[in-house]
Amino acid sequence: MASSEVIFQKMQINLSNLGKRYNYEWIFRNLTYTFESGTSYAILGHNGSGKSTLLTVIAGHNLHSEGEINYTLGTKKVAPEEAYRQLSLTAPYLELVEEFTLLEMLDFHTRFKNLRGNISTTDLVDRMGLQRSKNKFVKDFSSGMKQRLKLGLALYSDTQLLLLDEPTTNLDQEGVAWYQEHVSLNKANRLVIVGSNIKHEYAFCDEQVRISDYHTAPRK
Repeated sequence: MASSEVIFQKMQINLSNLGKRYNYEWIFRNLTYTFESGTSYAILGHNGSGKSTLLTVIAGHNLHSEGEINYTLGTKKVAPEEAYRQLSLTAPYLELVEEFTLLEMLDFHTRFKNLRGNISTTDLVDRMGLQRSKNKFVKDFSSGMKQRLKLGLALYSDTQLLLLDEPTTNLDQEGVAWYQEHVSLNKANRLVIVGSNIKHEYAFCDEQVRISDYHTAPRK
């Protein structure tokens, strides 16, 4: 049987002079940084500072305007268009397929990405605490239930990179505690990046990156 050391492949993301702008406004610029597996990072900044933009650029959902971004898995470079296979992203602006029931949503999701530790979709329902809603349409979920579902899909997908943008949006105190417990259970040997300005969302992170350090100074 292969050892876990053989199965585990370290992921690294290298940003080199990365910049993103909309029209003539730079959101961030001259961002050079290396993210790697086994470490959790917090991208910090006030609302509108560019945290979400950076996460979507790293995820490949948004193209950068200048600089380079390189992905490496083990010793092999990963093409930017293939990076999505290695990542999970959750964010308030991402939509779920609301015409599905919870079980249909999980079945659909697992056609594209396996679950960690070979857990079943029934196990995942239990871990999300949504047993009573397994046959309920997602459109009838509360905002907190939808957020817990988004987080469950991201945390328990078998991916090397975990991107969490404002992860406790719409969660009550019980939901926040659930998030903290399950992110702790699922961060080992992964590269985790959290975009937030709320302490309880990123308290577990090892490193902090302030997006304001990469804002360009206004011209005089």
